[in-house]
Amino acid sequence: MNRIRSTAIKALTLSTLAAALAACTTVGPDYHVPKEAVVKRDAANAPFMGAAEKPFKSDPLPADWWHLYQDPVLDKLIAKAFSANTDLRVAAANLQRAHAVLEEVEEKKRPEVEASVAPMYGRLAGESIGIPEQLPRSGLYDGDIKVAYQLDMFGRIRRAIEAVEADQEAAQAASDLAHVMVAADTTRAYAEACSAGYQLKVAQQSVDLQGKFAKLTAERVQRGRGIAIDNSRAQAQLDQLRANLPPLMARQRTALYRLAVLTGEVPSAFPQEVAQCATPPRVTAAIPVGDGAALLRRRPDVRQAERQLAGATARIGVATAELYPNITLGASFGGVGFMDDFGNANTWKFSLGPLIQWNLPATSSAHSHIAQANAATAGALARFDAVVLNALRETESALTVYARELDRNAALRAARDQSALASRQTAKLYQFGRTDFLAALDADRTLASAESMLAASDAQLAADQAQLFLALGGGWENARPKGGAHEGGHGAKEEKAGHVAQAEHAK
Repeated sequence: MNRIRSTAIKALTLSTLAAALAACTTVGPDYHVPKEAVVKRDAANAPFMGAAEKPFKSDPLPADWWHLYQDPVLDKLIAKAFSANTDLRVAAANLQRAHAVLEEVEEKKRPEVEASVAPMYGRLAGESIGIPEQLPRSGLYDGDIKVAYQLDMFGRIRRAIEAVEADQEAAQAASDLAHVMVAADTTRAYAEACSAGYQLKVAQQSVDLQGKFAKLTAERVQRGRGIAIDNSRAQAQLDQLRANLPPLMARQRTALYRLAVLTGEVPSAFPQEVAQCATPPRVTAAIPVGDGAALLRRRPDVRQAERQLAGATARIGVATAELYPNITLGASFGGVGFMDDFGNANTWKFSLGPLIQWNLPATSSAHSHIAQANAATAGALARFDAVVLNALRETESALTVYARELDRNAALRAARDQSALASRQTAKLYQFGRTDFLAALDADRTLASAESMLAASDAQLAADQAQLFLALGGGWENARPKGGAHEGGHGAKEEKAGHVAQAEHAK
């Protein structure tokens, strides 16, 4: 009977073990971009509405878009910013931390080895080992080597690694986004400094012209061909034009300070060659903008949000695994005894066996964690959709704003040319007494205003171009080390993250 019972118990044990091994699985949902995500919509991947305008073309945006300006100074500034900008240093540190976290989690796939040695001197209580006599003082030791391996039967570790890999890829996308923003901010600061220099030049020319007019008016008054009020009006106009110079000087200097900080320098160490710049950078050819699908593959903030969604989905599996037991296989070998008996057979010890942990009464907390993970995933999907929609909105808006500013600039240029012609004609008539002072003054005022508005529009065009390139999201590709590898040895994983949206679109 005992033999039959023993056989039955063994069979039951083997059956239970076989069933457990057969049940090895990865719990939780496998990640894919949801079908209802905005990024899946045909309209999100279509050509931009604004790209049909004349200033644009559908060619892909080049990686280093600032080379389109053909400006060596700008190229040098962006290269310096990429190597010294503090925001990029922060992003690099965050990426290194993400690599370290991934390595920590991946260690859970490997056996854990622990060694301990505890030599001591003292006296054991004889009663503790069944001896009535007092034992002598002696050297004692207790040493162990323990090996433990957690069976990932339900995919807790696999899902945790999947989540942390997604976090690392999101950190890489954040680093790429920082490069995009630094390139655009450097371009904008450079453009603003040069634009302010250009506006200063135009404003100074207007001051010089008005100064000549005021001098001519004073001479006419001295010769009795005018009245004193003419001289006052001419001088008032001159002072008004001079008042436009200080704000432009301040704007130029603050742009230079911003440019210095973007390139890792103190504000006073701004580049002197930019301080002399008086020609705003402009891409005069049609700007390549690609389409919606290319934008969503390229923009780092879209990739970052998509990877955050992937990580949130994987954490549903981590939470679900709490419903199942943790099984750890362990073994230990060591010795304990008196120093004098070290190495004797009766001092050695060992153990083998699994350790099963399953907090059955705590399944309610596991269900709560699953609910939290599901809610976090829903929030991550909403954020992903919001980032995609915002990327499309920013790009369409930037295209429209730039195209309309071009139209405005052309109209202002035509108005400036006509005002210049009218000013020259009125000046000749006034010089020979064929028109009155107010007509000449009004013509000069109109020209000064037209020149100022055109210079401001040229500055706005330079800023709008930089904003458009920022919206298009290029400028990070060549900032990575050659070969696509990164610190920590996870280049292949990051490359996979960079193409995940493209793969989903292809589906």
